[in-house]
Amino acid sequence: MSISKIKNAAKSLKTFQGIHFEQCLDHGETAELMNKWLLEVSWEVANKVGGIYTVIRSKVPITKKEYGNNYICLGPYNDSFVKTEVEISESKNEAIRETVNDMRRYGVHVVTGNWLIEGFPEVVLFDIGSAAHRLDGWKGDFFEYAHIGIPYHDRESNDALIFGFCVFWFIGTFIEQLKRTKKCYVIAHFHEWLAGIGLVMTRLRNYDCGLIFTTHATLLGRYLCAGATDFYNHLSYFDLDKEAGDRQIYHRYCIERAAASCAHVFTTVSKITGIESEFLLNKKPDILTPNGLNVQTFAALHEFQNLHAQNKEKLNAFVRGHFYGHYDFDLDKTLYFFIAGRYEFSNKGADMFIESLARLNHMLKSCGSDVTVVAFMIFPTSTNNFNIESLRGQSVAKMLRDTVQNIQSDIGKRLYEICLKGNLPTPEQILHPSDFIELKKCIYASQRSSLPPICTHNVNDDVHDPILNALRRCQLFNARYDRVKVIFHPEFLRSTSPLLPLDYEEFVRGCHLGVFPSYYEPWGYTPAECTVMGVPNISTNLSGFGCFMEEHVNEPQTYGIYVVDRRYKSGEESCHQLAQYMFDFSQLTRRQRIILRNRTERLSELLDWNTLGIYYYRARQMVLQRTHPEFDEELLKLTNETLSTPSTPAVSRSSTPAPPDRDEGTDDEDEPDSYDKVTNLVIQNILFYSFIFTVEIFSLKRIR
Repeated sequence: MSISKIKNAAKSLKTFQGIHFEQCLDHGETAELMNKWLLEVSWEVANKVGGIYTVIRSKVPITKKEYGNNYICLGPYNDSFVKTEVEISESKNEAIRETVNDMRRYGVHVVTGNWLIEGFPEVVLFDIGSAAHRLDGWKGDFFEYAHIGIPYHDRESNDALIFGFCVFWFIGTFIEQLKRTKKCYVIAHFHEWLAGIGLVMTRLRNYDCGLIFTTHATLLGRYLCAGATDFYNHLSYFDLDKEAGDRQIYHRYCIERAAASCAHVFTTVSKITGIESEFLLNKKPDILTPNGLNVQTFAALHEFQNLHAQNKEKLNAFVRGHFYGHYDFDLDKTLYFFIAGRYEFSNKGADMFIESLARLNHMLKSCGSDVTVVAFMIFPTSTNNFNIESLRGQSVAKMLRDTVQNIQSDIGKRLYEICLKGNLPTPEQILHPSDFIELKKCIYASQRSSLPPICTHNVNDDVHDPILNALRRCQLFNARYDRVKVIFHPEFLRSTSPLLPLDYEEFVRGCHLGVFPSYYEPWGYTPAECTVMGVPNISTNLSGFGCFMEEHVNEPQTYGIYVVDRRYKSGEESCHQLAQYMFDFSQLTRRQRIILRNRTERLSELLDWNTLGIYYYRARQMVLQRTHPEFDEELLKLTNETLSTPSTPAVSRSSTPAPPDRDEGTDDEDEPDSYDKVTNLVIQNILFYSFIFTVEIFSLKRIR
């Protein structure tokens, strides 16, 4: 695929049934005109727990362009995050203020303000603890309406219930407040089962609200995959109630399934998760909503290459210290591979990665390669301190570096003084005996009898740690003759670390290859982040990202996107394929790797929210068609009324051009273009709804 083909692919993604996504982004003009509101509900609004936080945070700017100030995020109040991420203030909207004050009168602590991210969206956060006294009553109500009981001991589910009823309360009161002025169109978009109770109650109480439910991963799917089952080949054979009951998540599974069933529109993030939902939730998704990113574009192509070089040098500094005493490899011929994510040993493919590294080590030694691969594994787990050998290595390297810099400075001064006198320096004048003594001290201090550590921290209960046991089984101990070195970093990366002072983005940019051979990965933000940063990566056809790339990119391998077949091949074949991919990459020249990074970075446009945001737009249009089929007629009618009413200086918008003078005449180019914009949007919506209506009629005929 050339650059033009990639741009055409991105353009085709942005267009659906005549709808051009850019034309829908009117900064909330249509939403304000129609009193149309979008409520985004998630446990991870201003509350970083997992990947959904990244989805919502990165999606906010493009959503604000469509809804403007009629976009609100609802989430739980987490004091530690609110202090750093939210600017607390009272809402300027009267309906929101009245709704929040009504809840406060009944003892619920509600915080409003703006999320300090790009787009600056308005947030409403509910303090779970302040409403805990209503837990038993709400449990009874939920059982009465949904027939789902929640056990007392499940703290997470109890919190989800309180949060769900607070959201349900807010939506009901908010709609009442909006309807006091004029008709409103409210869409509530719920993410994951933790927010699902609010959706279920809103639907069962028949509130005038369009409901969307997005599952980013199914509960049962994650548990079953972690249990070493042949998941995808046995999807239709699982006894779902029994499997959920055996894992003591039956009530959670019921909440998730009820939310998918009660939603007017059900979405998943990828085709592979859609197949999973069809069997585990008994609901086929109405539309797929892949996850995007806010892509940073560079003015020149060499800029991200420079970032790679700068951050690679920081990794080089860490490696010099970590492997002191065994530092016998050339950093110019060293490649940095990495795997990162939630510590799910099998689901994230860490088992296959380690096995493939052992095979890669054998392949490199067998062919006599002088390339060294340093493989990082970033999986946060329980630790009690830094590994003392890791700290000593960085200390020794720093001491040697400081000593050499001091001697280098002294040599420079001596050379200057000697040459200033008109003499040529002798070796004895350049290096004094005291300099030799200092250098010998540092060299002797850098000697080591033990092997470099495979883990940077002391892991609690390391005897039963899956990664450490796998490394022991594969005998990857960082021996001198090994061509593959391994470093397990069981903590989140941060720039203040005394060992590896890099944040995650800097670390990724400094690496050469990201490896993510996941068995269960509904989407996969890690390979997507690698792609937009120009870092080649390996994923699988069991991840949403891998499937998306295979579908939209012709020969993705030529663009640095390697996809391992874990669905149709055996584990042995998949492991061999992964090892071969890594070996082939290690044999590329420096120039070939630079070209590949440039090609990988070109694909970033496909993953930008400006491209993928249309999928969420389509979901919202679909829910309006199902809950308010009269929306388009009302929009056209209201538009005509608004444009036919003479504007006055007091009420006209700043974008409305001033009427021409009689002497100037009237020219077509001077007429307001707002009518054309809104009319085009209405026509596009009608085309879209006609398509949806035709599909539903056809489906009904097939059923009959």
